[in-house]
Amino acid sequence: MLFNLYTQDGAKKGTIEAKDEIFAVEPNMVLISQALNRQLANGRRATAHTKTRGEISYSTRKIYRQKGTGNARHGARSANLFRKGGVTFGPRSNRNWKTDMPKKQRRKALFSALSLKAKDNCIFCLDKYEGEMKTKPFIEMINKLEPLKEKRTILIIIPEKNPIIEKSAKNIKNTKIILASYLNIADTLKYDSLMFVSDALKKAEEVFLSTNKSEKSE
Repeated sequence: MLFNLYTQDGAKKGTIEAKDEIFAVEPNMVLISQALNRQLANGRRATAHTKTRGEISYSTRKIYRQKGTGNARHGARSANLFRKGGVTFGPRSNRNWKTDMPKKQRRKALFSALSLKAKDNCIFCLDKYEGEMKTKPFIEMINKLEPLKEKRTILIIIPEKNPIIEKSAKNIKNTKIILASYLNIADTLKYDSLMFVSDALKKAEEVFLSTNKSEKSE
């Protein structure tokens, strides 16, 4: 698989070869769906929380005598059927949506998503970025790149921490910066275009293919 390589000035420098094991596999749509649902579910946080009758700060005194009133028998005012009482089967903050998925399947799902992007010509590489830590020059650089002229969102993948790129692109709308080792299926599918900066492509291949090789050896 070959990806176009561009310079910071927007000129096409050539092509760069990528591993077919990652970017040219037969897409498995079932695994893509399962992996995406897993990541979104694991990112959920239970913020809604209701109190049971045992947690209500209320008097536990019996509201009226047991017999002789003609009313139903009741105990404390904190019972669930009273106003300001406890809540029955309400949402709790300890709810857990976490799901698991074998690592081999997660890797295969990611490779399938990347292969779909590669097939649609949505992946390219940037030779390097050398500039000030400012947003305006970075936007000007993006506008010069041919693959981004018709793309609304962009995922910028860098090999390691780079304060210049991270801070320059931080406030750009519909743009996200991510480390190559943190490449995931949700971001891959969300953004229209993927731009690998400098050695990010090589770094991603080292991280994900080395994992697969270690699993096979075991």
